[in-house]
Amino acid sequence: MAEGTDNDNSQKEDRIISINIDEEMRSAYIDYSMSVIVSRALPDVRDGLKPVHRRVLYGMLDLGLNNNKPYKKSARIVGEVLGKYHPHGDKSVYDAMVRMAQDWSLRYPFVEGQGNYGSIDGDEPAAMRYTEARLEKIAEEMLADINKDTIDFQLNFDDSLQEPTVLPAKFPNLLVNGASGIAVGMATNMAPHNLTEVVNATLALIDNRQIEVGELMKYIKGPDFPTGGIIYGFEGAREAFETGRGRIVIRSRAEIETYNNDRERIIVTEVPYQVNKSLMIERTAELVNEKKLEGISAIRDESNRLGIRVVYEIKRDANAAIVLNNLYKYTSLQTSFSINNIALVHGRPMLLNLKDLIHHFVEHRHEVVIRRTKFELSEAQKRAHILEGLLIALDHLDEVIRLIRASNTPDDAREGLITQFGLSDIQARAILDMTLRRLTGLERDKIKDEYESLMKLIDYLNSVLADEGLRMQIIRDELIEIRDKYGDERKTEMVHSSAEMQTEDFIEDEDVVITISREGYIKRTPLTEYRRQGRGGKGSIGSNSRDSDFIEHLLVASNHNYMLFFTESGQCFWLRVFEIPEGTRTSKGRAIQNIINIPKEENIKAYIKLINLKDKEYLENNFIIMCTKKGTIKKTSLEAYSRPRANGINAININEGDSLLEASLTSGSSEIVMALKSGRAIRFNESNVRPMGRTATGVRGITLEDDNDEVVGMISIDNPETTVLVVSEKGYGKRTDIDDYRVTNRGGKGVKTLNVTEKTGKLVAIKGVTDNEDLMIINKSGIIIRIAISELRTMGRATQGVRLITLKGNDEIASIAKVEHDEDEDKELDENAESNGTEPDADDTIETNE
Repeated sequence: MAEGTDNDNSQKEDRIISINIDEEMRSAYIDYSMSVIVSRALPDVRDGLKPVHRRVLYGMLDLGLNNNKPYKKSARIVGEVLGKYHPHGDKSVYDAMVRMAQDWSLRYPFVEGQGNYGSIDGDEPAAMRYTEARLEKIAEEMLADINKDTIDFQLNFDDSLQEPTVLPAKFPNLLVNGASGIAVGMATNMAPHNLTEVVNATLALIDNRQIEVGELMKYIKGPDFPTGGIIYGFEGAREAFETGRGRIVIRSRAEIETYNNDRERIIVTEVPYQVNKSLMIERTAELVNEKKLEGISAIRDESNRLGIRVVYEIKRDANAAIVLNNLYKYTSLQTSFSINNIALVHGRPMLLNLKDLIHHFVEHRHEVVIRRTKFELSEAQKRAHILEGLLIALDHLDEVIRLIRASNTPDDAREGLITQFGLSDIQARAILDMTLRRLTGLERDKIKDEYESLMKLIDYLNSVLADEGLRMQIIRDELIEIRDKYGDERKTEMVHSSAEMQTEDFIEDEDVVITISREGYIKRTPLTEYRRQGRGGKGSIGSNSRDSDFIEHLLVASNHNYMLFFTESGQCFWLRVFEIPEGTRTSKGRAIQNIINIPKEENIKAYIKLINLKDKEYLENNFIIMCTKKGTIKKTSLEAYSRPRANGINAININEGDSLLEASLTSGSSEIVMALKSGRAIRFNESNVRPMGRTATGVRGITLEDDNDEVVGMISIDNPETTVLVVSEKGYGKRTDIDDYRVTNRGGKGVKTLNVTEKTGKLVAIKGVTDNEDLMIINKSGIIIRIAISELRTMGRATQGVRLITLKGNDEIASIAKVEHDEDEDKELDENAESNGTEPDADDTIETNE
C-alpha cells in the first residue's frame, strides 16, 4: 500500500513544471492587455466600431430589425447578441445599444429606440424588458452589402457561428460619430464631426491623394457635437487634425436678454458635449450659496422635450457679462475635450491625423467595392452559365424532350443531356428542373432578355475590376448619395478665442459698416447692403432699434482692423472688427457689454479704427487726440494704447461735470477743428497741443459761449482737399472750405460755422469730407440715407446750408458718417434722385452775412 502511494506521488511530481512567476505574470498581462486593446476598448479605423457595437448592429440585422420593420423588445436583442456573439454580460450589451440610440451621445444615432432611453440629465434608461428598438436608416448603410463577401467573417466564441470582423461601412463612421475607450496603457477619445463636411473632405482626398491636412481643413472646420455648443478657438482642432492629439474648449450657447425693462438674465440653450445638465445646475447652485459665484439671484431649468433652456437671473447691481464669464470659468458651462485619435489599423493601435483617418476609410471602401464586384461577377457568371444551358435546351427542344422521355431515371436523363449536348452538370440539372411554362414563347423571350442584360452586367463588372478610376468613381457616387440623404447643418459653432491673434486666416478681409446705438447695441454689416439715394430722399431702414434707442455711431472698417472704444468717462477698450457680431441691415445688434467688459452704466462716445498694433513705426508716428464736451483737448502717443487689456485702461482724466466726446487718430501735424452746439468753430494746428501721458486731463481747446453750450464734434484734417461739413439737428447741412476758417491759437471762442436759426436747429455734427466720399445720415427713428458728397456744393461759413434729409414730425438728426464713394451706383443715384423729388426748398440756399 505504501509502495503504491509513493509511485503516485512521484508521478505527480513529474507533472509539476517550475516556472518563473515574474515571466508568467508579464506574459499573462501582455495577453490580457492585447485582448482589451483589440477586442474591447479601441475602435477599428475602417468602420469606427468596437466589437460590442458591431455585434449589436449585426445581431439586430440577424433579427430582421430594419428601419421599415416593427420594433422588438430590447431584451430580445440583448439575448440574441449575448447568446451568439458577446458573452460578457447583458448590461454591457444593453448599455452599448442604449448609447447608440441617444441623440445627445451620438451625432448620428444607429438605433431607433422606443421608450425611456435616459436623458441628458443622467437619468438611467428603463430596463430592457420595457424598451424596444430597431435599426436607424443610416445604420443600414453601415451593414449594406455585408452578405456579398465584402468583409471577412470569423468564428464566434464557441465556434458555432460566424460573425463579421468589420462592417462594410459606406461612410467614415469613426470621424462622423467619434469614439472613446480606455484600454490598457492607452486610451482613445475621438470627437464626432459633421457628415456633410466629412464626406466633402473624403471626396477631396479621392480626387487628390497628395492633399495635405491644411487643405482638408477647408472642408472639415472642426468637431460637430450632438449637443451643439460653441468651440472656443481654432488652434485645438487644428492641432488635433494635424497630429492626432489636441484639446478644444467647448462653451454653452448663452445669450443675455433684458426683461422687466431693466433686469437681465442669461439664457443657456445648448450645453457642452458629455456634460450632465442636472449636475451642472446643482454645482452652480452650490457655488452661489458658497458665495464663490456672485450676481445670480435665481437658477431655473425650463428645459422640455423641445430643447434645453436654463435661466440664470442676474441681480440688479450685477453685470451679466461678468457673471457669464465667471460661469464659464467655474462651472461646466465651459469644458474642454481632449482629442486622442487612437484606433486599430490592421489590428494594431495607431495615433492618426485627419488625413490618415480618411485614407484608411477610402482603402477599406476600395476593398469592399472590389470584393462586392467580384461577388456580383461570380453570381452573374453562374446565372449566365445556367441561362446558356436553358437556351441550348430551348433551341433543341424536341430532342431534349425525346431524350428525357426515353430515360428510365433522372440520372439517365442528366447523363444523356451532358453527353448529347455538351452541357455541364449544373446546366443539365437546371434543364431537368425547368417547368413546362418556361417552354412558352413569352418565357423564352424573357430568358433571352435576361441573358443579354447579364452579359452587359458582366462586361461592366469586368471593367470595374480592371479600372481603379471607375472604382473610385463608384465610391464617390455612394458617398454623395449618403451626404445628400443624411447630411445636415453643423450643430456646433466655432468662434475665435481672444488668445488667438492669427485669426485673420479664417476671416475674409471685406469692408463692413459698424453701427453703435445710443443704448450700446453694436453690429457689423457688409457695406454692400447699404445703397445710396438722392439728396432729400426719405432714406431706408438702418436698424430695428427700440423706440427709445437710435443709432448714434456709424463707420466703415475692414474685418482685420482693430477698434478702440472710448467711454464718456475716459476709459479705452480694444476689439477686433471681426469679433463684432454680424447682423443684417435691419437687426438691432448685440449689447456691447456682452462683448467687452464695459461697465453697465457707461456709454461709448468715440471710436478709432487702427490698422494694427504691432508696427512700431506706426505706433510712434501717430497720436490720439481727444476732446470733451466742455472744450478740453488732449494729445497722447498711439504707442500708449498698443497693449490690449480685457478690462480696459484710463485714456483721459475727466473733470467732474464733463465727459469725453470725440477721439481722433492723427499724424502729429494735422489741423484741428472743434465745433460748438451754438454754431461756432475753432481751427488750430495740432502742434499747439503737446503730447501728454494717458492719465493727464488735457488743456483748453475752445471757450464755450455760456453754460448751456457744449462741443458737438472735433475733426482732424491732413488732406488739403478736405472740406468741413456741418449738419444741424433739423436736417440742414453744408460744406465749407477749410481756408474759410482762419488759424488761431487753441482756447479761443472761434468763428461762426453755421447760421443757427429756428429752422435749422442747433448744430449736431461736424465732419471732414471730400468729393470722393458719400455721406450717411442717421436720424433718431433709425432711418438712414446715403448721398454723394459731390452733390453738396461748397458754401460760405455763415450760411444755413441746404436740406439733406426730409424729416417727419419731430424727428431729428442723430449722427452722420462718411463712407467711400461707389462709382457703380451713380446711375441708380440719378434715378433715385428723380423719384424721391430732391429739389431743395426755395429758401434752402439763402446766404446771410456774419
